[in-house]
Amino acid sequence: MNNTIQYKGYIGSVEFSQEDVIFYGKVMGIRSLISYEGENAEELLENFRGAVDDYLETCKAEGIEPEIAYKGSFNIRISPELHKRLILYTTAHQISLNRYIEEILENSPAAK
Repeated sequence: MNNTIQYKGYIGSVEFSQEDVIFYGKVMGIRSLISYEGENAEELLENFRGAVDDYLETCKAEGIEPEIAYKGSFNIRISPELHKRLILYTTAHQISLNRYIEEILENSPAAK
């Protein structure tokens, strides 16, 4: 079972509350809280799409730029010693640290 849904570039989670007997979720990867629910899969999808559309319409009406999920930029925290070793390695191999990390991530099982 896939626990995510997609619409207009936004990714939403899919959860189930056994207690409430309802599917629910929220749009991931943005600060704004966009949530939705449904009594079945079809209703959940419909409400997810409606929530995204409402968000985009609200942004347009208020003249603000909608947040874009997963823009390709994120911060990580590593030890100063590892940071130093990585810089020494990438400098010696004439590659930017950014590009080196990107290559590693592109070849990871998660990126396949």
